[in-house]
Amino acid sequence: MSASPEAVEPAASVRESLARIGLRDPALGAFIDVWGEEAVDRAEQVGRSDRAGRELPLAGVPFAVKGPSGIRSCAAGRLIAAGAVPVGSTAVPGPGTYWQTWGLGRHGRTVNPYRADRTPGGSSAGSAVAVAAGMVPLATGSDGAGSVRIPAAWCGVFGLKTTNGLLPSPDRTGLASAGVLAGSAAQARGFLRWVLDSHEEVAVPVPVPAVYAPDLGFAEVDPQVAAVVRAAVDRLAAAGVIRLGARRPPFTLLDPCETWKAIRGGARDAAAARAAEVRAENNRRLDALFARTPLLLTPATPNRPHGHEGPGELYSTALTWAFNVSGHPAASIPAGFTADGCPVGLQLVTERRTEAALLTVAEAAEAALGR
Repeated sequence: MSASPEAVEPAASVRESLARIGLRDPALGAFIDVWGEEAVDRAEQVGRSDRAGRELPLAGVPFAVKGPSGIRSCAAGRLIAAGAVPVGSTAVPGPGTYWQTWGLGRHGRTVNPYRADRTPGGSSAGSAVAVAAGMVPLATGSDGAGSVRIPAAWCGVFGLKTTNGLLPSPDRTGLASAGVLAGSAAQARGFLRWVLDSHEEVAVPVPVPAVYAPDLGFAEVDPQVAAVVRAAVDRLAAAGVIRLGARRPPFTLLDPCETWKAIRGGARDAAAARAAEVRAENNRRLDALFARTPLLLTPATPNRPHGHEGPGELYSTALTWAFNVSGHPAASIPAGFTADGCPVGLQLVTERRTEAALLTVAEAAEAALGR
């Protein structure tokens, strides 16, 4: 994602992105707003700076920002400083869509690019769709309960939630963390390299010791989702990317549902005390796991993309929000498809502040899975 003598002129890259948005967005509803002339003007300025010798490592890379306030985020500011060009803001859930994780774009409801009758997930809905449809190579997101990883899984793209606290949180509780959606883990490297305060590439010897926890001990997982993810895990083991350790009993966490809701809602007294107990116990279990095993694998979601009426009583966040409570970095990579054509994500979790290692493992895993 860095500039090179052979790179396309920044303005040309941005115009190509805008053309794809114009062609594909009316059917998908990924964008709230598109900054056409402004984006081209910015790209031309980037091109002039680049030719004048000012190093802009992401010169002309078009990207989208999550929601109407995304352009003001720390991540967006740092991408712009590196020469990337924001082309528009993406859809997030509209009013009255509590737990119904679709977005509302300028052309209407945001739809899953694989099946228009299904939601793309959210809340980074439009960002995931924009990347999946090739409108932009990169989009910002934020993840407070799975809001990057869920749409990444359901739209068949790469999604990363960074360690909580590395960048300013949009959530007063600190549960939400900055994230990125991209076509692949390799494409997301530019985000980490230029957005985080420090990022050094790391070599990760393979096979990587890993633990697979298909339900984390409490989630009810759709059998087809479970089968797709298990097959992907087996392929990674066969390819020598991971080495699964036999665990008896299997690794489990306490269900973080009430804890997440208590923290988010500012609970006091007994509810706050119980939330603190569950949080401390899950942190203890995760610390013990990562002290001896660097990688935890789970399905990204317990379910496949639901219809636009919402998920009902099912929590699509069941396997993601534990890591918002604990603060660990976590990513979703494409694992395959269910029989009805819905993408499925494999979630990778590593120790806090190990985004570089997580990205390296994700790249190796995507290569082994044919991405």
